[in-house]
Amino acid sequence: MNATSQIVSAVPEGLILNVQIEDLVFTAYVVISEPDIHRVAELVTPEAYEQANDWHVAAVAAADDAAEQVIDIAFNMNLNDAVVFLCANAGAYDATLQALGQQGATA
Repeated sequence: MNATSQIVSAVPEGLILNVQIEDLVFTAYVVISEPDIHRVAELVTPEAYEQANDWHVAAVAAADDAAEQVIDIAFNMNLNDAVVFLCANAGAYDATLQALGQQGATA
């Protein structure tokens, strides 16, 4: 899997990315956060929510889990979907960004 991405903007404790993995293009919110579904409502504006086809949420507990989480989510996504990655700590956050094609980005 070879992901490329561009930073769209920053959100509290994270970034919003436009991501491409092969023919799949999607929006990813990557933040440092406890795995709390209510965080999604705090991060995603109603306008952004309406723009995506479907929304996915993944909790990344550790850096070692990041690449597998990205692959699993991408496998279940369609074009123009969006995903929120709730990363438990800075290590998980950095690894998730790297799996999504960002190098050297930190919170």
